[in-house]
Amino acid sequence: MAAAALLALAAACGGAADPPPGPPTGPPDPARTASAGPTGGEGPAPSGAATEGLVPTPVTVPAGMTAEPFDVARQALVPRGWSIAVWARVPGARLEAFAPDGALLVSRPGSGEVVRLVPGPSGPTSTTLVSGLTQPHGLTFVGSTLYVAESNAVRSYPYSGGTLGDPTTIVEDLPDARSPDLRGAYAHALKSVAVGPDGSVYVSVGSTGNVSPQDRESTPQRASILRVPPGGGPAEPYARGVRNGTGLAIAPDGAVWTAVNNRDNIPFPYDRPYGDDDGSARGRVIPDYVDDHPPEELARLYPGRDVGWPYCNPDPDVNPGVPNSAIDPSDVPFVADAETNADGRALDCRSLTPIEQTMGAHSAPLGLAFGTLPAPYGQGALVGVHGSWNRQTPRAPEVSFYSWRGGTLDGQRTLVGGFQGPDGSRWGRPVAAVQGPDGAVYVSDDGADAVYRLAPPGR
Repeated sequence: MAAAALLALAAACGGAADPPPGPPTGPPDPARTASAGPTGGEGPAPSGAATEGLVPTPVTVPAGMTAEPFDVARQALVPRGWSIAVWARVPGARLEAFAPDGALLVSRPGSGEVVRLVPGPSGPTSTTLVSGLTQPHGLTFVGSTLYVAESNAVRSYPYSGGTLGDPTTIVEDLPDARSPDLRGAYAHALKSVAVGPDGSVYVSVGSTGNVSPQDRESTPQRASILRVPPGGGPAEPYARGVRNGTGLAIAPDGAVWTAVNNRDNIPFPYDRPYGDDDGSARGRVIPDYVDDHPPEELARLYPGRDVGWPYCNPDPDVNPGVPNSAIDPSDVPFVADAETNADGRALDCRSLTPIEQTMGAHSAPLGLAFGTLPAPYGQGALVGVHGSWNRQTPRAPEVSFYSWRGGTLDGQRTLVGGFQGPDGSRWGRPVAAVQGPDGAVYVSDDGADAVYRLAPPGR
């Protein structure tokens, strides 16, 4: 999404007076998730996708950190018994990684730097680890080596004593707004990076725009996940048709997963009426349909996987094309895009592997990380959900949790919500969430310019 949308900030959110029951103890019921059914364009904006079992909890704000939006009291929805506090103020905080020495690194693309936050009894101390970079975004460690994804390159640095050694370039000349062939027209320049168990380096390369089929034929290929083999070499497409796979992480079994921001303003794909229409609605942009289509994707990647964009879109409807259909967010099949693939010749959507897991359309997932939380959560994926714009009733910003079971991800449940008020206004927009060595979850927020510490009981 465009930089201006990423920096949006609004005001105020509250919580219910009576606490609901505790967190669910079993697998999440799809009927309780935002992906399970449409909400339409009416009614108050939700406070989260699947907030059952969460309780409104004051956000603790230390002295000296009370600048807007914490100049007024804030509440978040968190699991019963957990606490949430503003741990640091970091303008434009984006993706995160914990260093071997326990410091938290946070990228700041807008300022071209990575900051280092060192925990201490009076709160963390903040220093600039490296500056002068080109929109640094993705961060990951392999042992004592830090990988940083800039908009135009991925580099690795030896890390020791809280400082970096000389960089090694893993891949360069990645497309960004300065690429001569794009002439500044690049909506998804920020990159993410992950390193597989064999040392392969994976980097997300977003699409030029909402619908830009030429990205599939560009060199290097855009709307893809590129792979650099162990020991170095040219970056080659590992998966394609990935519109904007900003979320990129290695799962417990070593597989690469991505969380994808899907397209906006999708035209109705079926040759039939929609609702009370007369005649075919195919090709029309219908707000009620756009609200819940296409869902955002959580996909397991493998060599040569095609996630379909912009020719095929995942369709979670139990009754495809029927208004107010129930939605099944798991193992979602594809339908041909009416704008780019009306006759099905550009890509056979039936040949594509269904999407393993999804979340509500226009949720805007950004950071993706795996961790193990206390019961009843266990092992799973933490997803920073930035919140929608292309929806009549906006999706709420939150941190979502997806349980890891049998080599795949279960349905969505909200781990932290309450950043959005009933009128759709927002006081924060989470980007990423990573588990720290102390067992707490650290959440970056580029809307509130903050890093939160979300702590289980006793942590």
